[in-house]
Amino acid sequence: MTSSVAKPSPARKRFGRWTWAAVLLIVVLAAAAFVVDEAQTSRRQAAWLSGLSSQLRYDVKPGPSTAIRFPGEGPFDERLGYHGLPQLVQRLQTQGFTVAAQANWSPKMIEVVDEGLFAPYREKPQAGLTLSDCHGQALALARYPERTYWRFEAVPPLLVDSLLFIENRELLDPQYPMRNPAVEWDRFGKALADQALRRLDDSHSAAGGSTLATQIEKYRHSPEGRTDTAEEKLRQMASASLRAYLDGENTLWRRRQIVVDYLNSVPLSAKAGFGEVNGLGDGLWAWYGRDFGEVNRLLTPPAVNPRSALAFKQALSLMVAQRRPSYYLAEGAPVLRQLTDSYLRLMADAGVITPALRDATLPLALPLRAQSAVARPASFIERKAANAVRGKLQSVMAIPRSYDLDRLDLSVASTLDGELQRAVTTLLRSLGDREAAHAAGLYGFRLLSEEDDPSKITFSFTLFERGERSNLLRVQTDNLDQPFDLNEGARLDLGSTAKLRTLITYLELVAELHGRYSGLSPEELAALKISPRDPLSRWARDHFARLGKGGDKSLPAMLEAAMQRSYSASPAEGFFTGGGLHHFDNFEPEDNHRTMTVREALTRSVNLVFIRLMRDIVHHVMARSEGESAALIDDSSNPLRQQYLSRFADKEGREFVARFYRKYAGKPGPEIEAQLVAATRASPTRLAAALYALEPDASLDRLGAFIERYLPQTDLSPAALQALRDKLGPDRWSLADRGYLAGVHPLELWVAAYLREHPGATLGAAVAASVAQRQEVYQWLFKTRHKGAQDARIRNLLEVEAFGEIQKAWRRLGYPFESLTPSYASALGASGDRPAALAELMGIVVNRGMRLPMTRVTSLQFAQGTPFETRLSYQPTQAERVLAPEIADVVRRAVIGVVEEGTAKRLKGALVRRDGSVVEIGGKTGTGDHRFDTYGRGGQLLSSRVVNRSATLVFLIGERYFGTMMAYVHEPYAENYRFTSAMPAQLLKTLAPALKPLVDGDGCSSAE
Repeated sequence: MTSSVAKPSPARKRFGRWTWAAVLLIVVLAAAAFVVDEAQTSRRQAAWLSGLSSQLRYDVKPGPSTAIRFPGEGPFDERLGYHGLPQLVQRLQTQGFTVAAQANWSPKMIEVVDEGLFAPYREKPQAGLTLSDCHGQALALARYPERTYWRFEAVPPLLVDSLLFIENRELLDPQYPMRNPAVEWDRFGKALADQALRRLDDSHSAAGGSTLATQIEKYRHSPEGRTDTAEEKLRQMASASLRAYLDGENTLWRRRQIVVDYLNSVPLSAKAGFGEVNGLGDGLWAWYGRDFGEVNRLLTPPAVNPRSALAFKQALSLMVAQRRPSYYLAEGAPVLRQLTDSYLRLMADAGVITPALRDATLPLALPLRAQSAVARPASFIERKAANAVRGKLQSVMAIPRSYDLDRLDLSVASTLDGELQRAVTTLLRSLGDREAAHAAGLYGFRLLSEEDDPSKITFSFTLFERGERSNLLRVQTDNLDQPFDLNEGARLDLGSTAKLRTLITYLELVAELHGRYSGLSPEELAALKISPRDPLSRWARDHFARLGKGGDKSLPAMLEAAMQRSYSASPAEGFFTGGGLHHFDNFEPEDNHRTMTVREALTRSVNLVFIRLMRDIVHHVMARSEGESAALIDDSSNPLRQQYLSRFADKEGREFVARFYRKYAGKPGPEIEAQLVAATRASPTRLAAALYALEPDASLDRLGAFIERYLPQTDLSPAALQALRDKLGPDRWSLADRGYLAGVHPLELWVAAYLREHPGATLGAAVAASVAQRQEVYQWLFKTRHKGAQDARIRNLLEVEAFGEIQKAWRRLGYPFESLTPSYASALGASGDRPAALAELMGIVVNRGMRLPMTRVTSLQFAQGTPFETRLSYQPTQAERVLAPEIADVVRRAVIGVVEEGTAKRLKGALVRRDGSVVEIGGKTGTGDHRFDTYGRGGQLLSSRVVNRSATLVFLIGERYFGTMMAYVHEPYAENYRFTSAMPAQLLKTLAPALKPLVDGDGCSSAE
């Protein structure tokens, strides 16, 4: 049985084919309609992306975050510090800061960023460093870009229309409120086609298809602000799309904000004196010197006149220049004008501007600003405290330039009291006026003379408050209108303030002796062997011997007894110290014939007592060292002597090599030769000795020419020249003997010869090359018949070592330098100091021997209001015990005595609390007269130049406050002034009304 299937007729076949074709056509048309509709309206992507955006959240929570990501190396992210924030936080944590709170991201936000998109959030139009005082008031505010539009309505419509015509014509079309501003599909399609054609033909021009939204993503977040790959372009478009729907499906507001963001942040190269230029407002100022507000007024609405036309053309040129700003705003300026003119014509043809505005604008030139775009600088005086804090932040955060620090998105809470800072600064600034200086009481005995000009004097003031865990900087200011900070940036001669350091060292040695001797019996005390050159140990032994068994052997009692030790104030004695014999004077001649206690000497600031006290300190330190044993000094065969003598030869030889290097370095050979000969009394013998030191292989002819040049009247026969060569030629004499024969220091001969042979040598190279020569020229010292000379030099080195030990003790208490001048004069300020370091020392006294950190910043807030927000708080390091509390108490009483009865007596009763009680004030005064002296043969003083003069008061106020006040004048004015430390004492008295709120408890809270 068979069956058959009916075949379709040809007509039905044709109908079927047309049916499927119609369906396919309908599908294609529907798809096209869908694509066209979506391209125009973005309805579906709006729904999807706004839904996704609602899941992109972050919250700031206590402690460090485990759910956060930081951006890559985009220019915006680097400038504001977002990219480097993890490293900054890590550095700050090593400096005592802890993460108090940080942004925590939602899982979806982390997912989006991990997929490669830029973090979607509402970015700031401006950011920069904000520095606040302890009341939360702004001390310094940096905002970049400086000139911005804060809302769309503030932008002149002419600029909006011009920007959209050039870059993004459909952006603000209100017909489609959900449109995605990241893509203009017709431009994007054309850009893709152009790029494809360019691959086939390099000469084919290919314009970019980026919208303003995509451009913003590029120059803010892409590496180097560039689009190097198709993948990076898609990343920008996707990120811009997501950012567009952060506020919901309707993007009209966001699209207007894109215009504002672009105008505020478009990169416009960099300008000398200004730095990186971002945004139209800063661009107009940097490149054309135009006031941003004036330009906006001229263009709202635009009048057809030369001023408005020029403002418009300049603004339009910057919109055009953004495509290649480094070229168009430099050597390509003529091309920029041509391109701007072409856009003027196109815009007029398109009806964006009127023909009248076009015609008024076309003839105008576009000269770029020639000079650096430096804004009127604020006074350094007004910014002194802020700069001090900024400087510390730079150091802590390892940021090399203040330029970079100011551009971080960072808020800093400082300990400074802004109101008090301004009051003190105002006073110090006013003192340049004679009338104001008179009103402050600065003219009078030991102050200013009537002919003195106060405007040449720099006044400096620093105030700290003792906090619970650190010392809080409240005021740091001066009237020096320069960035230099006198408080921390210089090594100054601060005179008798060094007596405070000397006194503390003395009392520390007494406390050490108390620990050694207080438990000994009378028999053990009597059996002690004490060096005759150690009066401190001898006094301590005698102190306990006198007390017997029933006396007060406590440390406070011994310290008080040490303050009552007596010294002569006579200037008649000479002191061998620092390698020479020195004489010292007292400030008050009436003290010259007195004997007084250490306490009285500090109160009256008597120099000779402290010179003798420093001598006792040095001798005690020397006596307790192994090197000052009798065996070393008395036994000429002790091998340690040779070691010390060799060290002395090396040390002094280095000093001579350095001196002669400075004399001859950088000079040509003939000039070195002439200067060397000028240093000696020329004779044939001396000239021959010098020549063969410089040129060992010099011929007879060279010797004759050399002598004839410098002794033209001398006519030596060949035989006489030969005799000189035989006597003084090479290998005849040691370096020391040759120097003697030439009449110059042997190391000067060596240095001159070395630099002739090595003209570019550094001092370090010369020192390294002269090791053997430095020992050779001191061979005479190693001979035993010179034992007296040996002993003097050994003691000199032992003294240097003793001052090294004293420096360590001073350093532990905040002394800022690595060495002390090895002379008793260090007790009078010869080693220099800094006001800030003196304040720290007084802080140790106020804190009863505890060294607390000096705090300027209490908290930092990075990237506030962004997904990278990080808050750090300062946790001071543990306080360190550096001084016995008993010593601090004695010193406190002593410095209060300086105000009650001594050199700062004018401060007595200067501060009275609200309840009528008098606030205790203590201090130590010092007058520094730093001179540059020149001496001739035999120690004769040839000249003395006053380099600077200073008067300093380091003070404490009550139980909580301490600081420094200083007056300073430098050359060439210093020699005209005779003021003393009465000046800063008077100034502090003048400041008393401004300081009264502090002692009444109305200042900043000391809570940390």
